[in-house]
Amino acid sequence: MTLTRMPRRAITLAPRPLWQQSADSIAKDIRAGIYLPGARLPAERELCQVLGVSRVTLRKGLASLAADGVIVVADGRGWFVPDPPASLRPDAQRREWPTTLESFGETAERMDLVATSTVLLREIRAATIDEAEELGIVPGMPLFRLVRVRMLGGMPIARDESSLPAALIDGILDVDFTTASLYATLERAGIVPSIAETTIEARAADESLAEQLGVDLHSPTLTLHQLVTDLGSRPVLSSTIRYAGDRYRLRTSFARFAGPDLK
Repeated sequence: MTLTRMPRRAITLAPRPLWQQSADSIAKDIRAGIYLPGARLPAERELCQVLGVSRVTLRKGLASLAADGVIVVADGRGWFVPDPPASLRPDAQRREWPTTLESFGETAERMDLVATSTVLLREIRAATIDEAEELGIVPGMPLFRLVRVRMLGGMPIARDESSLPAALIDGILDVDFTTASLYATLERAGIVPSIAETTIEARAADESLAEQLGVDLHSPTLTLHQLVTDLGSRPVLSSTIRYAGDRYRLRTSFARFAGPDLK
């Protein structure tokens, strides 16, 4: 396939970070039809020359576009425009992370992306006192631990560390969680996740997380800790999910209602 060579157009300093300007420029070219669905983007070295940015800056912009579904990465082959780029469709406003409880796979499906995982750890071990208290079980009871790097379109988005009483799901060690959904596995066992009490905080990426997510050391991440209960308000799942800060956006709304003492 012949690649279109673009004239050099260095990005100038502006309020938006250079990586965002790089992403905007590439997305604009896709909208203009310079890169058609199914086409491979020019090599990173050429894009750096065209945009006048470093490779680190470019890759951050490319990662942002991949998280939004504008482009996809193929290992060893480069960056491609999907057919068609989902986030450039008229329904792109649906491409927000959820404010309702849904699994990572359900979010990906809603975004027209493919969710996969790299399983870093799966084991059954005795629950600690703190884990048992959180999940409402007796200390020492078998606990299933699952640690995964979650990916959308081949791009690492988050590291997910989940724990649940092993007795909830027979044969849980036999489930292939590279593609299987933990929520769907619970539902097949007759357990319906209903409510997740969630806390969100910012943390800097340590060395292992930076390597797993492909981000800079000490770069910001958003950490979500959730305690999920079923329809009977029984704790069934505890998870800590650390998202790359530039690949996660949560939109919500707040309302103020005037009570009888407010004017």
